Amino acid sequence: MRNDEGGTMVLEHAGHRGRPSNLSNLFAINNGTGEEEEDSPHRHSNASMASPRYSISTTTSGEGSPPRMMSPWIQPSPWHFPSSSSALENDFGQIGLIGSIVKEEGHIYSLVAAGDVLYTGTDSKTIRVWKNLKEFSSFKAKSGLVKAIIVLGDLIFTGHQDGKIRCWKVSSSNPSVIKRNGSFPNFTDFLKGSVKPKNYVEVRKKKSVLRIKHFDAVSCLSLNEEFGLLYSGSWDKTMKVWRISNFKCLESVDDAHDDAINSVAVGFDGFVFTGSADGTVKAWKREFLEKGTKHSMVQMLLKQENAVTALAVSKKSAKLYCGSSDGLVNFWEHGNQNLTHGGVLRGHKMAVLCMATAGNLVFSGSADKSICVWRREEGAIHMFLSVLSGHTGPVKCIAVEEDHGTSSNSDRKWIAYTGSLDKSIKVWRVAEHAPNLRVIQHGFLSDDDDGGRGRLV
Repeated sequence: MRNDEGGTMVLEHAGHRGRPSNLSNLFAINNGTGEEEEDSPHRHSNASMASPRYSISTTTSGEGSPPRMMSPWIQPSPWHFPSSSSALENDFGQIGLIGSIVKEEGHIYSLVAAGDVLYTGTDSKTIRVWKNLKEFSSFKAKSGLVKAIIVLGDLIFTGHQDGKIRCWKVSSSNPSVIKRNGSFPNFTDFLKGSVKPKNYVEVRKKKSVLRIKHFDAVSCLSLNEEFGLLYSGSWDKTMKVWRISNFKCLESVDDAHDDAINSVAVGFDGFVFTGSADGTVKAWKREFLEKGTKHSMVQMLLKQENAVTALAVSKKSAKLYCGSSDGLVNFWEHGNQNLTHGGVLRGHKMAVLCMATAGNLVFSGSADKSICVWRREEGAIHMFLSVLSGHTGPVKCIAVEEDHGTSSNSDRKWIAYTGSLDKSIKVWRVAEHAPNLRVIQHGFLSDDDDGGRGRLV
């Protein structure tokens, strides 16, 4: 089937197989309505395409640091998937791979699931909306590949390679119509801030930028729904806090890290966590002020040579999980006031690129093309459940939703969506109480051993 941009979309199914703004160009971004115009497609971001400090060659020993190099993955994909037809609702509840989407227009860099809707972002700058493995809608930014997506009700927030955060709104009368609703920071604050020299921060010799705006790639986003806050992390080493209701920057934590921030996660008990290419994980505590917020670092959770590439929080169990470029997953537990290190999960041969938690399950996607699944038991014990294998490129993003159609009180089931640099999205069903130490490959359950992927070390 051909799409409107000339690419080929293939649906598979497993079936029964179980910068600082200067006044000379400031007004060029205003379209006369107070909204920001999208950048020219010829504008080049000062950010590189690959996330800093991870490569495709890592170890699970925790020794040594991966080389600082550009990722070799950002090449035209040589992979193509054969066509088959079926619908997601006909999967008969089997465990394992239940479907695939291939859209030959770019590598999958971000995705988020919201109920029965899936949003995906690629380096084509297009955000696509899917229902039951079928394309439902799409919308496009004119610049900046989509590195992060997050959804709150009818609002969609996207973080881009060009340093911008954009907000989109789903039409109440026609859910397939999605239009841009604004940008962070809002135009008024951007204009006011630009005329005051004190609002600029020097980022390199003879170069200053407006503090309330990211000047490098926005790599990650996280929501605090209770207080209506949006957190953004960037390769410019800053974490920024935004009020969703008016797109206002409440705080910029400058030099939050010594290198690019790869992940930010709103946690429990007022914590916010950041992970960076500098090899550190930091815990921050939020304080509300009269005109904004103040975040103070209260604990350095990790300091290592290998880059921190992904974070995930389990609010239910008050645990933080961290994936690194050495293929390891560290985790911490919340005690009386601080967090204590709980252990290390070994499951990958290469860098962990994404993580998610759901119920008692922990998911990690890796440059080794696999997804590992653990089940959290009592205390600090994690049982290794399975390897989800089928991608032919690094797994860059993951989102998990409960499968209400097949879940039961005794065995909750989850739908995991995984996006890869092989240009595909795969859909898996995972049972929380499935037998452990199994390999799920292309929809099959096998009795292979775990190949060194095991329980808590």
